[in-house]
Amino acid sequence: MNLSNHSYFLATFAGLAFFMYGLEFVSASLKKLMGDQVRGLLAKLSNSKPLAIAVGILLTMLLQSSGAVTSLLVGLGKARVITLPQVMGVIIGTAIGTTLTVQLISFNIAQIGLPVFSLSFFAYFLAKKETHKNLIGICMGFGLVFFGLELMSTGANHMKEIEFFQEIFAYLSKNQFTALLLAAVFTGVVHSSAVTIGLAMALVSSNSISMYDCLFWIYGANLGTTSTALVAAVGGNAIGRQVAWANVLFKLGGVIVFYFIPDYLMMAVEWIGGDISRQAANAHTLFNFISALLFYPFIGKGAEVLQKKILPRPQEREFGPKFLDRNSIMTPVIAFSEASREVSRMGDIVLSMIHDSIQVFDSEDIELVRSLHDRDNKVDLLQREIKNFLISVGGQNELTQRVVRMVSYVSDLENAADIVDRGLLELARKKNALKLTFSKEGWDELKGIHKEVIDLAKSSVSCFQMQDKGLAQMVIDKKRRISKMESELRTSHFERLNKGMQQSLRTSSIHIDLLADYKRIASVLCNHAYEVLKNDSDGKL
Repeated sequence: MNLSNHSYFLATFAGLAFFMYGLEFVSASLKKLMGDQVRGLLAKLSNSKPLAIAVGILLTMLLQSSGAVTSLLVGLGKARVITLPQVMGVIIGTAIGTTLTVQLISFNIAQIGLPVFSLSFFAYFLAKKETHKNLIGICMGFGLVFFGLELMSTGANHMKEIEFFQEIFAYLSKNQFTALLLAAVFTGVVHSSAVTIGLAMALVSSNSISMYDCLFWIYGANLGTTSTALVAAVGGNAIGRQVAWANVLFKLGGVIVFYFIPDYLMMAVEWIGGDISRQAANAHTLFNFISALLFYPFIGKGAEVLQKKILPRPQEREFGPKFLDRNSIMTPVIAFSEASREVSRMGDIVLSMIHDSIQVFDSEDIELVRSLHDRDNKVDLLQREIKNFLISVGGQNELTQRVVRMVSYVSDLENAADIVDRGLLELARKKNALKLTFSKEGWDELKGIHKEVIDLAKSSVSCFQMQDKGLAQMVIDKKRRISKMESELRTSHFERLNKGMQQSLRTSSIHIDLLADYKRIASVLCNHAYEVLKNDSDGKL
């Protein structure tokens, strides 16, 4: 490759860079200018398929990227703001919307790209209002797009004379599936089908590839643009994954249909006419419009299939009561059995919170803190649901007493969870923020009382389940032992303070409050034990 050929090779890729940067500049300016309108369009999403398609077209025009729109939809799906049936039409709309950008860049005005950019560049610095700057920014971006196209066309005109590239293009012409895959991969890397199609336009304009070969580049570009949403869906919830795969299946379906009938598409393109760049743009437009028409009738059915096939992972499923059945309310025996199982489930969550609470003082584990917050929210939800369920159960005097006992214990469990969430976690946050460390003796004592509280909590849940007076007395005895232990450990801490132990001095308030909070947990989980001892009907909730 001589110097001249090398220069033209660089010109082609420089043109590609200008083209990509120009599109990005247009997109950024439009986002600043139309950000509120984008949010407004999303707020209008409904189950109306024509409206959803219109929203998809407008969003793609505003963001200048179908991949960006589908990624945005995936993000909204993750946040549970939208549902899959609402966005199926939007996905089809984005495919139509992206054809407008390709039609625009197919105009034979590449030679004015640099003058447009230059004039817009100076106007940008003269503009005072932000709105004017954004409008001029759009012109600057399109100036770079057309300048990039001119560079790519110039470079491609000379590259076709180079034997190395002649062999590559000849190979791709004979192996059209490979051309499709390469175009898809390239689109996935640059995150823009318009860039791939713009490059294909430059190549077909220079006769480096034929219009027929260009069709497979267009197929690959449409398939490759789905990668943006797939990447955005990684680690997301089921709705986000459903949105991403809906986009993949729509594009893949279109590619499969057109892959086997390129001659018919070619005939349609030639019948419409226009210069070679316009023909490439028209092929892209026909591909997406016909795909939209083919798959429009199956929007509802497609959403149903995806929702059945792409299910939430266990940790994604919406949390709620597991055993409560409103149909059982008129049968108190069954209703109380269900409520008892739900309370035990709630108790297990509180037990896990108490068990893990000591770990946040040993290391600054952000994920554990989040998990404890999440578990507290679950306890709050179960407390409300169980309480409402029990209040709906019969009005006999005996039943009312049982309702009161169960609701009281549920409230005690919720209070214990709140002590962990609002008390212990706040103390841990303060300790970690100040980079404090407990003395070895103090830490061993804290672990000791924590162990006793866990033991009491387990006995408390068992006592509730069995309504056994012997267990109730055991819970009360453990509570008294913890109260005595808390007093002794407080005295032990003060002795360390008198000795001037620096670690104890620095952590004193946290240490004392931590002992008090564990004592409070023991107290609230012991309340129902006194009721069990007073209850004449042993073993019956």
